[in-house]
Amino acid sequence: MITGLLLVGGASGRFGSPKALAEFRGKTLAARAWDLLGEACGERIAVGKVEDGLDLPFPLLDDGTGVRAPLAGLVAGLRAAGHDVCVAVPVDMPLLTPASLLELAGACRDVAIPPTGPLPGAYRKSALPVLQRRLRAGELKLAGALADLDTATVELDPELLVNVNRQNDLARLT
Repeated sequence: MITGLLLVGGASGRFGSPKALAEFRGKTLAARAWDLLGEACGERIAVGKVEDGLDLPFPLLDDGTGVRAPLAGLVAGLRAAGHDVCVAVPVDMPLLTPASLLELAGACRDVAIPPTGPLPGAYRKSALPVLQRRLRAGELKLAGALADLDTATVELDPELLVNVNRQNDLARLT
C-alpha cells in the first residue's frame, strides 16, 4: 500500500491567488490532485498551512512549521503516513496520472523521482531522518537532500510533469 501526500502549502506568489483553488477542467487543482491520489493510493494526506484558511474539500494536516517549503510538507506527511512508501504530489501538476505515481512508488529506494526534480516523487520513511535534519538546519531545498539518499530516477512522460506557476500556464493547458 502507498500513502499519497498532497502538498498545498505554497505561497502562490507568481500565480496571484491560491493555486489550490484555481479551476482546471471543471475542478480545482486541489480536488483534481486529491482524486488522483485516491485512484493510486490506499491512504491520502493533504499537508499545508491551516492558517491559510483555504476552503478545501478534504482535511488539511498543518505542517507545523513557519516556513513555506515542500520539504516541510513532505516531512509532516511522512511522519503521519500509515505506509512506508509515500508519493508526494504538488497541487500544481494537474496532468499527472495514477500510473505515473505507481511507477514512482514501484521504483522507490529511499526516493524515486523523475529527471526534472524532486516532485512528484516517491519517498520511503527511511528518508525521514535526512529530511528532518535538513529542515531543522534550514536547508529547505528538497533537491539538496537527494545526494544523501538512495535515489532512483524514473523516466516519466514530460507532458505529465507540467508545472503551473502562473495563471497563463494554466490557461495554456485548458
